[in-house]
Amino acid sequence: MSEVIKELPIARTKLTKGEFMIECEATAEMLIMTGAVRSPEKTDEPLEVALVRAVLEGEHDRYGRLYEMYAPLVHGILLARVPRDEVADLVQDIFLHALRKLHTLRDAKSFGPWIAMIARNRAMDFHRASRETIEVTEQTAVEKPRDRTAHEVLNLIRDLPDAYRETLVLRFVEGMTGPEIAARVGLTPASVRVNLHRGVKLLRQRMGVSEARA
Repeated sequence: MSEVIKELPIARTKLTKGEFMIECEATAEMLIMTGAVRSPEKTDEPLEVALVRAVLEGEHDRYGRLYEMYAPLVHGILLARVPRDEVADLVQDIFLHALRKLHTLRDAKSFGPWIAMIARNRAMDFHRASRETIEVTEQTAVEKPRDRTAHEVLNLIRDLPDAYRETLVLRFVEGMTGPEIAARVGLTPASVRVNLHRGVKLLRQRMGVSEARA
């Protein structure tokens, strides 16, 4: 840009201070109009879209950022469905599988719902392969209605309908906010609020906890 400015015919020695300022303003206007000076382009592109593109272009180290963003989502989905001691290995398997299949993702904006679907399918596969290891019952709800351990509560959550158990685990175990859950899973914030409300109400019933009276 300095070379461009040097070539512009501005006779500084023959201009007063006021005339020089006017000439500079006119010069700046001309530079903008001719494209010599361009403002950096701004984009509202979601971060995951840029990351997916970078990984597909060979920057595999950027996949680590996608992992950081979506690992809590995958962990929560699995925790709602499979034994806790199996979750960590399954999370790794799912992200490796997603990396190999990333080229099949049609819309990078859908990375969250896409990997969530992979996690749910992987949990189903786990159950098919090892049904005898899954023990989710309500026996403890009868024997010990109060002062439940975290493990007992988690078992009760796992026995809730899919939409409720997944949302409850993401909210109360993974610590994700309602808007975060909605954005990652592809639901509306209103749907997440409904799932949380109904899920908590049903869980309280399963735990034998009466509703608070006004």
